[in-house]
Amino acid sequence: MRLPHPILLVCFGVIFGCGVDAVMKHVMLGGTSVLTATAWRYILGSVIMVALFAASRRPVPGLPAIRFHALRSLAQVISAFCFFYSLTQIALAEAVVMGFSAALMIAPIARIILGEKMSRITIIATLIGFTGAAVAATAQTAGAPEDGNRLYGTAAILISAVLYALNIVLLRLRSKEEDSLTLVTFMNVFPALFLLPFMFLFTKWTPETHSWGAMIGVAFLGIGIWWLMTLAYAKAKAQTLAPFEYTGLIWSALLGYAFFQEIPGWRVYAGAAIIITACLVVAFETHFVARREAKLPTSDILT
Repeated sequence: MRLPHPILLVCFGVIFGCGVDAVMKHVMLGGTSVLTATAWRYILGSVIMVALFAASRRPVPGLPAIRFHALRSLAQVISAFCFFYSLTQIALAEAVVMGFSAALMIAPIARIILGEKMSRITIIATLIGFTGAAVAATAQTAGAPEDGNRLYGTAAILISAVLYALNIVLLRLRSKEEDSLTLVTFMNVFPALFLLPFMFLFTKWTPETHSWGAMIGVAFLGIGIWWLMTLAYAKAKAQTLAPFEYTGLIWSALLGYAFFQEIPGWRVYAGAAIIITACLVVAFETHFVARREAKLPTSDILT
């Protein structure tokens, strides 16, 4: 069977991601706590991924890999919890736009952890991108949660972005040693294990009865994101596909309006434009530096 074009796969992957956010927001506003909803998102995802992993008959990674993923998953699970919490405090499109700033934090975190150099252009673009996040944070969205706290929601999404970027940098250390199926299995199993004790201690441990269908849907949407993105990035270059991930602003705005009657203010779009431009500058500069260090000609940098 012939697969769709990689750009189309990425766009559908982004739609799935925005779908996860919208469904999780619906579940949490429907009475299920953030902790319970987040835990079951990973528990159900673990059931699916462990079944796929077992069916593939792959060998179980060694203890060093397990320890690494256990530590890395702490950043992942706190990032997810903060992001989902922010959805109960601010509008869906606002959270997605400010979440774009995670791409700007990868370079400085990689500089600290991996020793990767940051060019002057990357530093300037990163700072400009953060101003875009500040613009989006001051937006006034009609239909945003009435009892939401914008300060808490903004702080939560920025913490989430930092930890998400840290998670991406750490995954770079393992991506050449483990296949994507193994990585995604760990990305579901360990967060579920970390959240289970807290769920039993501090909150009702099952979602609201009417939310079970939605939670199962979230699990499959989460797996779908991984599947679509893996197929897409295996067929096309990252610099070609990455800009299309920013279509998340469109889908999140549409879903926010359709399901929560949210209408983002102009500052959300202005902030998104600044952040996306800064991200593209950083991506282009990173590609340029990589080619220069590899002693490849820069005249064909767009190839």
